[in-house]
Amino acid sequence: MNEKKRPRCIILAITGATGMLYVRALLDLLADQDVAVDAIISDSGRKVLRLEQDMGPEDLPGIKRWFAAGNFTAPPASGSAPYDAMIILPCTVGTLGAIASGFSGNLIHRAADVCLKERRPLLLAVRETPLNRTHLNNMLTLHDAGATICPPMPSFYLHPQNLQEMARQFASRVCDQIGIHLEGMPRWQGVISSSSLGER
Repeated sequence: MNEKKRPRCIILAITGATGMLYVRALLDLLADQDVAVDAIISDSGRKVLRLEQDMGPEDLPGIKRWFAAGNFTAPPASGSAPYDAMIILPCTVGTLGAIASGFSGNLIHRAADVCLKERRPLLLAVRETPLNRTHLNNMLTLHDAGATICPPMPSFYLHPQNLQEMARQFASRVCDQIGIHLEGMPRWQGVISSSSLGER
């Protein structure tokens, strides 16, 4: 008898940068997947979520369990917990800097550190502009440590018709980066021109 495959389990961390539109888009996409989502939100993340989306954490769909940012006894604090990946969306440069320096000031920092030491996918959707040298150095440090730096930069070549569609396209790229490949999402198919066919 085949044992049923365990659902993928990921950690979603929400910090106090702008970009909460992407959080809802990501959760909507994951709702149709065999993925369990545990989540952590910082105090600043709560404030920005309310400011931008007029929502509290309890209003976000598809979260299996919430853990307090100050709870260092929660499962994400240990490498023995069976998580497959972690997404920090949006990610402040303060969170970026803490993780890059190995400082575990809260559960978000600690969970990210665990992902790095366990060689699990860690994606940081860093939201800041312009970037100073410290930000860039911290990004390079984490890149070299194995993290994926994926700023929430919208693309327009697929012609999104509104902000929600734009956010959905970025969220699908986030899913790609942690190995969740979604069916039915628009993807670039290339352009077939007469020159590419060898015609003059």
